[in-house]
Amino acid sequence: MTVQTIDPVRRQRRPDRAAWEEPESAVGRTAKTIVLTLVVLSVAFPLWTVAVTSISSRKTINETGGMVVIPRDLDLSAYITIFSGGQVTNAVWVSTLVSVVGAAFSLTLTVMAAYGLSRPNSVAHRTILFYFLLTFLIYPGMVPSYLVVTAFGLKDNIWALVLPSAISAFNLVVVRAFFMNVPQELLDSARLDGASEWGILWRIVLPLSKAVIAVVGLFYAVTYWNAFFTALLYIDDNDKWPVQRLLQSYILAGQSPNVSGSTVGASMPPTLAIKMAVVVITVAPIVAVYPFVQRHFVKGVIVGAVKG
Repeated sequence: MTVQTIDPVRRQRRPDRAAWEEPESAVGRTAKTIVLTLVVLSVAFPLWTVAVTSISSRKTINETGGMVVIPRDLDLSAYITIFSGGQVTNAVWVSTLVSVVGAAFSLTLTVMAAYGLSRPNSVAHRTILFYFLLTFLIYPGMVPSYLVVTAFGLKDNIWALVLPSAISAFNLVVVRAFFMNVPQELLDSARLDGASEWGILWRIVLPLSKAVIAVVGLFYAVTYWNAFFTALLYIDDNDKWPVQRLLQSYILAGQSPNVSGSTVGASMPPTLAIKMAVVVITVAPIVAVYPFVQRHFVKGVIVGAVKG
């Protein structure tokens, strides 16, 4: 009789679990660590050089011949210069106003539309959803959008940065999928207690959907904060430029910031430091807000999209 032996070193995969549910090997963990470390370094290193260059002196930038990696001879004159003229301060205020008002406006419209489209007994919800999804395939283009915006008198108006992109079809689909996961029995019991549709949305659906609301709100806020091309098309007044449009004028168009007389001349910081300081001011708010919303990403987007 032949006795079959099993190698104790070789691990047998359990038939009731998928391959990706098996514990990973030491080689897999090491490879994953190396890849993730390289990805983090590829993102962090450029941000580090930008931040260090923005606070470097003219001597340090001239010695390195460009971007600075190792900080020395720190100098905050670039930040003092761009804020002294008031143009950057005004642009940051415009971007903040557009991001906050635009995100709140878009999030309100998206939530109301998604809730209506998630109810199977709503009027023509399939037809309306089809037209929303059609925007994934058919986009009106730049010229028709420009003609519509100017026809409504929104040229050089802050609302031109908000209304053309008020609702994102992708965000609408994500929120709708999440709303469809709310138990129907819970909504029916609320109706039996006399709750209206607005009451159900406000008291039941929204408290259960804080994760997806936070994620979609961040998506909208980042989109409005990065509104560059719409400002380039519709905003000609320099006092209404968002910070991204101002950054484009500094870096690509080669314009200099409006500064006061005390900073003109020999005390003017290097141009590269000013450009990098504007980049830091542009990126810093999003980097500061992201960690507070990051924990909602898996539950708010992936779970809602898969189960929906």
